[in-house]
Amino acid sequence: MNNSEEYRTEPKLAYAVVFGSVMVLGLPLNAVSLWILLRRHSLKSSNAIFMVNLAISDLLLVISLPMRVYLYATGTWPLSSKACTYITMLFRNNIRSSSIFITLISVDRLLAVVYPLRSRHLRTASNAWKSVALVWLFVLMVNIPEGLELPKNLNNSNESTCFEFRRQQQEQEQQPGLALSYFQLVLVVTLLTVNLVSTVLVSCTLHKRLNDSAKVNNKVNVMLIFAMNLVMFILCFLPASIGVLTIKTHEITPLVCLASVNCCLDPLLYYFSLDAFWKKKEDVDLAREQ
Repeated sequence: MNNSEEYRTEPKLAYAVVFGSVMVLGLPLNAVSLWILLRRHSLKSSNAIFMVNLAISDLLLVISLPMRVYLYATGTWPLSSKACTYITMLFRNNIRSSSIFITLISVDRLLAVVYPLRSRHLRTASNAWKSVALVWLFVLMVNIPEGLELPKNLNNSNESTCFEFRRQQQEQEQQPGLALSYFQLVLVVTLLTVNLVSTVLVSCTLHKRLNDSAKVNNKVNVMLIFAMNLVMFILCFLPASIGVLTIKTHEITPLVCLASVNCCLDPLLYYFSLDAFWKKKEDVDLAREQ
């Protein structure tokens, strides 16, 4: 009994520190990134549109973190069980929307590098906005069944257990919830595969153009973007998606902490291409087509 209580309370301060650090770093990084993208880049580039929406997705996660910090720091939950459900859904939505926007950025870079001329009619602002609208519509549609199932699975029997989940012992009874969890895992694995294939294709294409020394720095930046995308999938999105299905209640919180770090890593996607990020759009249009 004493060991159990120790296990439940001792890590909570560490969780509060991790979520607090993510919030302190993620809020200014994403806010500044969003400001620069909107101020210096008109939303006529598909890449800029995807990055703006990725920053918005991360900011939605960041605004949910103060309540996680409060819970793990004090051991009490001052809001309703519905608020607990909504904040949990914000975290899951971030995994879905961020993973999709990161993949769209990868595919956009793939088309720009491997098929620069043939893909121009695809890489338009109009198509990017349509893709973004479909992504957010998809996220909202998933929220409908998830909003009905999460309250049944959340172990919110008292004020100190928000964000924890009951063990799904009766699969027949919890079938909709399990289906959503499996769906998220399949989604993340599928998108990871797309990113892996994109990375290989871009790497092969750049290797063939290795003698073009004038653009070596740009090539390094492109590959850094793809490498960071893979890191975020493998370290942030995939473990949390697997953990929801396989790990017990108390042991999944470290994976949630790890997954939340993606909102601090995402701005690196913009900073890896500093020339494109800091210059105004009219100075970058030609570079984006290469």
